[in-house]
Amino acid sequence: MEHVGDRIDTSRVSLRPVAEDHVDALRRIHSRPEVVRWWDEPDAAFPWDEPGSTRLTIFVDGRIAGMIQYWEEDEPKYRHAGIDLFVDPDLHGRGIGTEAVRRVAKHLFDVRGHHRLEIDPAAANAAAIRAYEKVGFRPVGITRRSERDPDGRGWHDGLLMDLLASEYTPGDDD
Repeated sequence: MEHVGDRIDTSRVSLRPVAEDHVDALRRIHSRPEVVRWWDEPDAAFPWDEPGSTRLTIFVDGRIAGMIQYWEEDEPKYRHAGIDLFVDPDLHGRGIGTEAVRRVAKHLFDVRGHHRLEIDPAAANAAAIRAYEKVGFRPVGITRRSERDPDGRGWHDGLLMDLLASEYTPGDDD
């Protein structure tokens, strides 16, 4: 794995800071029903709508494949980071999300100095949960009715998962 500035590259997946020329492809992917189901419709300012998060575009074979983001809690008593992502549905089931999470987790542990990470997929998002478990994330508990449904009418449960640096599972490129 190569880490150059804010860029993270492996043999298959490259992560680069979101740039203006990524916006159209990211908005197209974010607007797909399979992504909207978990992420809702993109905000009008997307991908610049969460200035507290670091957002990276996921590239596979030179093609934009999705986005991964992380945020950091820097208060020393509670220091940790969180991750979230989406991948183009045309590329689901190929391990791209797992590899992107693995690379960002490694960056957050090795470069940013975190000891603990968290991720909080919808409890019904079995594919995301499997991907995160492959990296080493473990379920902590259910956050009941913690997120609005995309239609805004109801609520669904989330699954809080975390990963300690000592539990991190390296990949082939580590």
